[in-house]
Amino acid sequence: MIKLTQKDLLDAGVHFGHLTKRWNPNMAPFIFMKKKGIHIIDLNNTLSCLYEAADVLKSLAVAGKKIMFVATKRQGSTIVQEVAERLTMPYVTERWLGGMLTNFITIRKSVKKMSSMDKLMQDIAYQNFAKKERLMIARRKIKLKKDLKGIFYLTRLPAALFIIDIKKEHTAVTEAKKLGIPTFALVDTNVNPESIDYPIPCNDDSAKAITLMMKAIESAVAEGLEQRKQEKTTANSTNDTLSKPQDKKIGHIKVVQEKTTTMHTKTEKPKIAAAGNKPKIVTKKNNPKKELIEQKKSNQPKSTKTTRSKVTTKTKATEKIKAPTMPKEEEKEKTVK
Repeated sequence: MIKLTQKDLLDAGVHFGHLTKRWNPNMAPFIFMKKKGIHIIDLNNTLSCLYEAADVLKSLAVAGKKIMFVATKRQGSTIVQEVAERLTMPYVTERWLGGMLTNFITIRKSVKKMSSMDKLMQDIAYQNFAKKERLMIARRKIKLKKDLKGIFYLTRLPAALFIIDIKKEHTAVTEAKKLGIPTFALVDTNVNPESIDYPIPCNDDSAKAITLMMKAIESAVAEGLEQRKQEKTTANSTNDTLSKPQDKKIGHIKVVQEKTTTMHTKTEKPKIAAAGNKPKIVTKKNNPKKELIEQKKSNQPKSTKTTRSKVTTKTKATEKIKAPTMPKEEEKEKTVK
């Protein structure tokens, strides 16, 4: 993180507050003195609060969480947008839509609608639409892009909010409080700092002061992102070394541990055919025609020859058996009668 001094803050005009009649009594611990009807902010408090907030934001960046930057004020909107784009973080610089956090599902639907409009406009069929329809779609897309371009890639709720001028962005503060999202903000003498988790007393009306504070926070978040990248690379390198074979030394011999792979292959035993004194190794060759014939035979139903043969033998046996003959005496009696 960039180390700032009191001189840097004085040059940027961070110490200037609002008029004494517009002050908030809760800001008394952060006010140094009055001068010409204006409150002057204590810069020692600003430095300590800035470093504390920067450390927390850095830890969030290391954890890979998203920080949303909110600044719809004219003095800080362009500065905040540039910083957020450099850090690849979500931002809101045009208008805070009601329910952007509490009703996040509907906001995501409108983002998807915007992406579908982009696809439709690139399609060839879009040219066949009527001129009025095309104008309506283009206007709708411009309006959505203006409000939602900063949160286009935000798929879940952010881990923290960084706000400039909490008096103007009171809806964002209330929504974050309701959901328990920590808030970081540049706080002037006309607001209540108790509504913010990490307040930074600062002049939020000058572009110079905002740019200086945003530089310090950008450097802290960038350091956190770099640290996260380094941790990832070290973790990948350790995994690669574990997966590679390790070398072991046993005395003067070097043994390499390698992963053994078992090959499941069918091997046929060779047949030895005796031919003279020199035996020849004859391997069994697979004949595809014979295999097909055998398969056909196995698939065919069994013949009924055996049953038929049994039936024929029975009939022959019955034919051979003659009718019973009568004795001769009985035949004589019949003839006499």
